[in-house]
Amino acid sequence: MFDKRLMKLCPESRKYIVGNVLLQWLELICNALIFYIIAGVADCCISGKTIDFAVSASISAVAVIVRFIATKTAVRMSWYASKSVKRKMRELIYGKLLKLGSKYREQVSTAELVQESVEGVDQLESYFGQYVPQFFYAFLAPVTLFVMFGFLGSWSVGGVLLICVPLIPGAIVMVQKIAKKLLTKYWGQYTRLGSTFLEDLQGMTTLKIYKADEFKNKQMYEESENFRFVTMKVLMMQLNSIIIMDFFTYGGAAVGIAMTASQFAWNGTGLGVQAALFMILMSAEFFLPMRRLGSYFHAAMNGMAASDKIFKFFQIPEPSEKTETIYSIDEIRLSGVRFSYDDSREILHGIDMVIPEHSFVGIIGESGCGKSTVASLLMGRNSIADGSLTIGGKSIDSISEESLMRNITYIGHNSFFFKGTVRSNLLIACPDTDDKRLWEVLEKCRLAEFLRSENGLDTELLENAGNLSGGQRQRLALARATLHDTPVYIFDEATSSIDIESEETILALIHEMTRSKTVVMISHRLANVKNADCIYAMENGCIAEFGTHSGLLRNGGVYAKLWERQQELENYGKGGEYA
Repeated sequence: MFDKRLMKLCPESRKYIVGNVLLQWLELICNALIFYIIAGVADCCISGKTIDFAVSASISAVAVIVRFIATKTAVRMSWYASKSVKRKMRELIYGKLLKLGSKYREQVSTAELVQESVEGVDQLESYFGQYVPQFFYAFLAPVTLFVMFGFLGSWSVGGVLLICVPLIPGAIVMVQKIAKKLLTKYWGQYTRLGSTFLEDLQGMTTLKIYKADEFKNKQMYEESENFRFVTMKVLMMQLNSIIIMDFFTYGGAAVGIAMTASQFAWNGTGLGVQAALFMILMSAEFFLPMRRLGSYFHAAMNGMAASDKIFKFFQIPEPSEKTETIYSIDEIRLSGVRFSYDDSREILHGIDMVIPEHSFVGIIGESGCGKSTVASLLMGRNSIADGSLTIGGKSIDSISEESLMRNITYIGHNSFFFKGTVRSNLLIACPDTDDKRLWEVLEKCRLAEFLRSENGLDTELLENAGNLSGGQRQRLALARATLHDTPVYIFDEATSSIDIESEETILALIHEMTRSKTVVMISHRLANVKNADCIYAMENGCIAEFGTHSGLLRNGGVYAKLWERQQELENYGKGGEYA
């Protein structure tokens, strides 16, 4: 019922929780004062005693005002407590993500991480803002009322009610184990549904192209039905527990009223009209705080189930601290590198590769042979299973991510752009760059004329530059990469699926880079790497052969066969002959 890990994690919320409890206690005192005055007025009316209505009304009015202020402030305290914990949890999740680095996908899916950091953290708002303060107040309120009842002349009624109060948390404990299992299952199904939805949404165009949207629709329906079924079970459990808690709440209040009435009827107890009416009116207040705790319990359990997943994420082992810095990259070397995304299938089978400084290296091969996996390893996005990968003579396992990113730039076929201006997206690569330098790079990438016809550097980009064509997006990605100005550039299918003009512009800039940079180009189109200093031909996760274009053609191996096949396709129909 109470998770100490969360309290230790967010100690700054404690003062707001304490303030909330004290303010609720002040509300209870004001309520008791109002009911006591009402009971006194009723007593005077019944017995014919005189009463100063002005004084009673004034005291009641002050009590109502104080209660109103206390209620408003308590709500604000709840907001402050939940606000601080939400901020703290998201900071911790983001900090953990930064420590895991780009390899976080090996441990947790992006969809699950998004759900934990958004919906999961939001669930903790109810836990800290409502449940935890109510947890302490629910035990403080009955003790306070017990003392009041005792001073008014009936310790026995107060004692019986105080003994009955723990029946409600007893009912909560009974459903706790069932609730925890159900909510764990609920969150597991919820994250699976989120992952499926995100995947289908991202691949909607592909699904429509291959007319597979109906199949995915059925799959999504089945996932949704499973989630609905689990949700209904959770609601059923909550409703059943509410019935039990209501039975104890109103049953206990009825017992208190009956005992008070019987003691009032028996004159020997000395219980007056005012005291009896007050105890009757306040009997339910013994149980209502604990009943409200039971209501918050279900929301709290949901938050605790979410927190279990968040803490599980926090417990993911972090990679050892990498402190090595790259000062010069005279060579990148892969020796006997093996890699697999899971234990079922190995992707790279002991590959050896050398990329000298200021060289132009091409990596080619059919889809699925492991080309992009090599690029991922060079960028430190995945960990090698066996072998060694050294950059400038230092193992990639010891090089800090900051140093690695300062020396290597990766340009894929689908670079990401943030919603904002062209300037803000370019300045990501080099924040101190002035507008003159930005325009120079855009001129090289043949984007300057287009942007001048729009709004210049202040041209707004939609999410992922959705208002630019594919070729324009890729040229803008190249402009940003040029501004980064690193010793090594990796182009992974950077010219795929774009127009011929954009492809020629990008290839011209890449070839210009080869004069002063180390360039690694991964491409299906062999003509793009024809002039490379060394070409590695991959096949089934192995280096089948390597060498220059002319040397590989003479060998008549994998490269030569791919070259001949592409030449036939590209020259088909030109004069009725193959070139």
